[in-house]
Amino acid sequence: MKKNILNLRFLTGLIMAHALIFFSFNDKAIFWYIYTGSVLVLIAFATFQGDVEDELSFFQYIFLGAISGFLLYFIFWIGIHVLGILHLPFETSIKKLYRWYAPSLFWQYIALVLVAAPGEELFWRGFIQKSLLKYFRPLESIVIAALLYASVNIYSSSFLLVLAAFISGIVWGLLYYWKKSMPLVIVSHIIFDIMIFIILPFT
Repeated sequence: MKKNILNLRFLTGLIMAHALIFFSFNDKAIFWYIYTGSVLVLIAFATFQGDVEDELSFFQYIFLGAISGFLLYFIFWIGIHVLGILHLPFETSIKKLYRWYAPSLFWQYIALVLVAAPGEELFWRGFIQKSLLKYFRPLESIVIAALLYASVNIYSSSFLLVLAAFISGIVWGLLYYWKKSMPLVIVSHIIFDIMIFIILPFT
């Protein structure tokens, strides 16, 4: 009975995430309004499913979160430059992603840091990945959670965004399993977002 309830919660959360993200990507003009509201709903859902793990001190998760966020950005930076060296036709796709979905207003940057990054980690790592660990081995759980995290981005019609979500999902999933610290992956996600959207965007 308990197992069935857990499965129902997992499926409910996953279906809800797909529905909310689908509507978020449905209209680019109001993307940030819908997406911010959608992530707030996912935060509320994930919060009611269990406790948030935090086994690191403040200075540990700030330091490790910042380092991992910068390293992940550097990995993407290398990837973008490799695509350029190989003359693969992705430059236009990257520009479109920034034009369609990058924050442009002050409140959107605030939502990126205070809502989007924490909310995605609380739901995809704190709820989805943690739920999968009850049924699969750690590495399998991390990969499946990353695939599910990437899957909601198919509604953006961007292969690059799906791939980026999968890669970052693997990194944050490994970090979360390794250190058992939600603040760590949230800080890492925030640093990565600040780098990719504010300080050194790929455009």
